[in-house]
Amino acid sequence: MNADKYVIGVDYGTDSVRTLIVNAVTGDEVACSVFEYPRWKDRLYCDAAENRFRQHPLDYVEGLEKTIKECVKIAGQGVAANILAISIDTTGSTPCAVNERGVPLALLPEFEHNPNAMFVLWKDHTAIKEADEINAQSAKSGVRYVAYSGGIYSPEWFWAKLLHVLRQDEAVRKQCVAWVEHSDWMPFLLTGATDVLQMKRNVCAAGHKGLWAAEHGGFPPDDFFASIDPLLKGYVLKMDARVYTADQAAGNLCGQWAERLGLSTNVKIGIGAIDAHVGAIGGQIEPYVMSKVIGTSTCDMLVIPKADMEGKLIRGISGQVDGSIIPGMIGLEAGQSAFGDIYAWFKELLLWPLKNMAVSPEDLKKLSSHLLQKLGEEAAAIEFDENSEIAVDWFNGRRTPDVDPLLKGAFAGLTLGTNAPALYRALVESTCFGAKKIIERYRDEGIQIKGIIALGGIPRKSEFVMQSLADILEMPIKVNASGQTCALGATMLAATVAGIYNNVHDAMKSLGKGFDKYFQPNADLEKMYRTRFAKYNHLCNAVEEQAYDNVIR
Repeated sequence: MNADKYVIGVDYGTDSVRTLIVNAVTGDEVACSVFEYPRWKDRLYCDAAENRFRQHPLDYVEGLEKTIKECVKIAGQGVAANILAISIDTTGSTPCAVNERGVPLALLPEFEHNPNAMFVLWKDHTAIKEADEINAQSAKSGVRYVAYSGGIYSPEWFWAKLLHVLRQDEAVRKQCVAWVEHSDWMPFLLTGATDVLQMKRNVCAAGHKGLWAAEHGGFPPDDFFASIDPLLKGYVLKMDARVYTADQAAGNLCGQWAERLGLSTNVKIGIGAIDAHVGAIGGQIEPYVMSKVIGTSTCDMLVIPKADMEGKLIRGISGQVDGSIIPGMIGLEAGQSAFGDIYAWFKELLLWPLKNMAVSPEDLKKLSSHLLQKLGEEAAAIEFDENSEIAVDWFNGRRTPDVDPLLKGAFAGLTLGTNAPALYRALVESTCFGAKKIIERYRDEGIQIKGIIALGGIPRKSEFVMQSLADILEMPIKVNASGQTCALGATMLAATVAGIYNNVHDAMKSLGKGFDKYFQPNADLEKMYRTRFAKYNHLCNAVEEQAYDNVIR
């Protein structure tokens, strides 16, 4: 096989975009570039108190151009001339209002500072009311349109966000021709398409976030959406019922973008996909082995042969979709809405006095960079028992099992002897218990989990968190050796789109980095953690009961 075959993977995360050029034959990483979104970094257009998180499309466009051009410069023109394909993953559901040409409204002068004209980030929770209405109407309709979405539609997803924006902003409503996912817009942009009705939608976002299901003939009918609110009438008619897997091409790089990036119009552009799904590919997911992307939140992916899922609908997860993650298999997604975000919150809490006192920026930066590591070391040394401090991890609501964004976190068992490492230990334990609840739900539904693959920032940074997770799950965990599995997974998809490999499985086998860290559960802690998991569940029930009594909502 000719070794002069290269591909580009572009990974849009929450805070930045990362671009990677890989030799698609040898697997060598030739160049990498990262671009932090400047407007997002300044927290423009966001309001955390209102759970409103919006991102400007210029952050995406500027990041795309800068990182690809920088990678091409690093790699050299010899490599650039042999780049065959680009594939892109993004966060999701992260949709946006566009005009008839597929241009996000925030790119128009009259909307450039309007948050409702921007991409509504995955963790935006402003559409809780709208999600409740979608769930209620699905129950009334006689057709379980939410059945393949775990039975509960989330405010983090496509249709709830659309309805919320339409209700909130008349100006946007009048100019919005269609509602599109970030993962669909990027390939549309690069191929130079100008008719939003021709946009190719990816099965990952459509199935897990957009209520698409082959069993229902595609998306729910227009009258279903209109029955929720007449404002939704007509939007589904602008979406092709056909969806595409990420091993297919959306088209070729258009002339304008080829010139901007210094590439050829022969470069194929892959269908987009959700970042966590692509990260699972980069992390070499296996059937029945859960791939956990562990960062600010978690996304837990499974792939299962179609025959094994016949007649099964898993309650309370984030969807099961034919062709998502690995084309040809059923992809299942679950996850936690806050994991590392909880640790970051605790760190900021502890740093508050220093940030508001006469501490030099240099000292503050040094303390901040080492604080969680030190807390982990101290927490690991704590002697604990079944009555030690315990916490519930719903600081950003509950994603799965059984989505409920209004639930809150909690502590119990605090005394005057409780210190910062003990609280940190309780928080880490709570996130691991939350992960265990997802495993337990799958087992209750007849799906056995044979192993755990860990990906993302935390598995490479915190031995304490990962050992706690292995102990509580009572399962060994292996950590993929790549520090950028999403971008790497995108290159695997690009190599498949380019025809260098026959399928995604072959690309994973050839380009994967293997595993370099392993965590074995401590059998001596098994009984203790089972007792504490029961206490965690008891506290969860109490918190949820109080929530529905409107005490803490």
